[in-house]
Amino acid sequence: MAIQNNRLNPLAYEHNFSDIHPPFETPDAALTEANRCLFCYDPPCMKACPTSINVPKFIKQIATENPKGSAHTIFSANIMGAGCSKVCPVEKLCEGACVYNLMHETPIHIAKLQRYSTEKAMKHQWQLFQRKPSTGKRVAIIGAGPAGLSCAHTLSREGIDVTIYEKESKGGGLMTYGIAAYKVTPEFCEDEVNYITAIGGISIKYNHELGRDITLEELQRNYDAVYLAFGVGLARQLKIPGEDLNGVVDAIKFIYNLRNNDYSSVAVGDKVAVIGMGMTAIDAATQAKRLGASEVTLLYRRTQEEMPCTEHELNIAKLDGCKIIWLAAPKEIMGNGEHVTQMICDVMRLEEPDSSGRRSPIPTGETFTLDVDMVIKAAGQMPFKELVNSNKMKNENGKITVETKSATNLKGVFAGGDCVNGGREVVDAVQAGKDGAAAIVKHLFGLEYILESELKPAFNN
Repeated sequence: MAIQNNRLNPLAYEHNFSDIHPPFETPDAALTEANRCLFCYDPPCMKACPTSINVPKFIKQIATENPKGSAHTIFSANIMGAGCSKVCPVEKLCEGACVYNLMHETPIHIAKLQRYSTEKAMKHQWQLFQRKPSTGKRVAIIGAGPAGLSCAHTLSREGIDVTIYEKESKGGGLMTYGIAAYKVTPEFCEDEVNYITAIGGISIKYNHELGRDITLEELQRNYDAVYLAFGVGLARQLKIPGEDLNGVVDAIKFIYNLRNNDYSSVAVGDKVAVIGMGMTAIDAATQAKRLGASEVTLLYRRTQEEMPCTEHELNIAKLDGCKIIWLAAPKEIMGNGEHVTQMICDVMRLEEPDSSGRRSPIPTGETFTLDVDMVIKAAGQMPFKELVNSNKMKNENGKITVETKSATNLKGVFAGGDCVNGGREVVDAVQAGKDGAAAIVKHLFGLEYILESELKPAFNN
């Protein structure tokens, strides 16, 4: 057993990392699907979307062969609607709420229809929004991820000049660096960032990290407001013996490496264990298998009923041949002096619910041993607690505390996305960016100011 790269031939890599949700092959296919929609008057799909996309309206526009209008409806609510159509867990959001489910029929393929319109807009570079004249106000944003980009676009539409400071060399945040490559490519993410910033009034300073290259005090002095959207990123450690052995890696770093390099250059073990059952764990496990690992085993300390990922995501891992062991937690990682060779696991049982609302896992005293040459830790991410505390921001275990959705305890400083909620979906971050922009506009111009994006026309057929 060994960790190595170049396990597969080029055709195998291309096949394994091809689009897992291919688009409609023809416009007629999109029209046929759009015409299945019942165009509900009080649409549950719209209520289930964190950004409140008017789903019946954009589908009706597709059905009437108006993809540009459809894209405008989507982007008005979610400027990252193209990316979200690829990565959203729609089975628990819009599609999960579709009334067809109540009739035991296949729900409308909302994400696929959303992708149809938004990708057309990006391909043809349709500029669907006109920026208002410059107000002379300037806002700094930390982080060019979904929350930061959403906030920037909303502010720019209002005539506010925005500068985004991003610690990486590319924008997109989690979309670019932390999601499985078969869901969304880095090239698409770059195109999406360029499409969003094409409205004008938004500049991005890459390789600029808060606390290293810039300070919050500087930004407060030089800008009219600051929006913090730096997410989370510190991998939660297992705190068990052997965790520092070669072959034990963080899932975020593993996915980051895969997103930044040619697939053939990314090394993977022969027998891989993945700790966790969230979306990141699933992405790490499936990609390890697609890189050529012969065995991939996911271990979760609770049962399927408590898992953070969706059943749809779990099925992807199962279809890829990943094994699942429920009620199992790593106890010790063994090695040959340097490299991991085995992992001893506790067999768990569930007792009363803990603070998360899920039943608490307790060791039974029984253990088992797995032969492994690679362990991927996907037990969650932690907030940047030291960064938050050093800037004297009110917080809860590193998660920034905000009032009225976005305002921090520091005057003129707002925050949103994962750095506030600890880590949710991309679409939640997009909505947080919209909320942040609304709060900033009210701060700059007064409570009576109404954003264009806050004017929601009623749905009409």
